[in-house]
Amino acid sequence: MPVYEYRCRACGHRFEILQRMGEGGEGLECPRCSEPAPEKQLSSFAARSTSGISASSGTAPGCGAPACGTGFS
Repeated sequence: MPVYEYRCRACGHRFEILQRMGEGGEGLECPRCSEPAPEKQLSSFAARSTSGISASSGTAPGCGAPACGTGFS
């Protein structure tokens, strides 16, 4: 299950919730102020790759540049 990030519309508190994909914020409330209906935020995600890019250096084998050929800089 993915982790989704929400922001409280009342107090601005950001928090994360482990939810099933496609599940909305219905029934959720802010853990800080208990305001209902927090706003789902766009956030980055982590993915595991088997493409040969080293996680420690961020470079592809034989490339020398960070994330060479992946479209990321």
